[in-house]
Amino acid sequence: MAERRPVKPGDLIGYATAAGQEAREVAARRRMVNIRLTDEERRVCTDELAEQFAIGRLDETELHRRVDLLNDAVTHGDLEPVFAGLPTPSLYKPAPRKPGRWRWAAFVGAVWVALPFALLGLVFLVFGREVAAAIFGLPALAWVFFTYRWASRPQREERRRSGT
Repeated sequence: MAERRPVKPGDLIGYATAAGQEAREVAARRRMVNIRLTDEERRVCTDELAEQFAIGRLDETELHRRVDLLNDAVTHGDLEPVFAGLPTPSLYKPAPRKPGRWRWAAFVGAVWVALPFALLGLVFLVFGREVAAAIFGLPALAWVFFTYRWASRPQREERRRSGT
């Protein structure tokens, strides 16, 4: 009997992420089933089929058959046989999500963790214990500074990409 490999938590997170992405694609496809195709969407689908041909998933006769089905398609629902057995076309892939506010929530948590240490450092400083103040206060301030930099990183990268 084959030995079962233990499931690691990282594997479960990867499976959940993939399942969530697939569910979003299926939901997008389901919402668009009765919507008519535009010329631009047909062009995108033709490009997708050409790409699948270029990487070897389709032979020439299969490509021609699917392009004929694509040209006859009226709605998005008619595209299901065109892309049967192929990866989901980019029409149905949702836009990448923007980074959420969870980084800022983590930053607020980091401030609350550092606050008692910073206050204790101030108390030591007031009572003339500069070394103890440095031992307690400076790491707390560094912790807050670095978590702020981490939390604001997506906005900095976005500004850098947009050129402002």
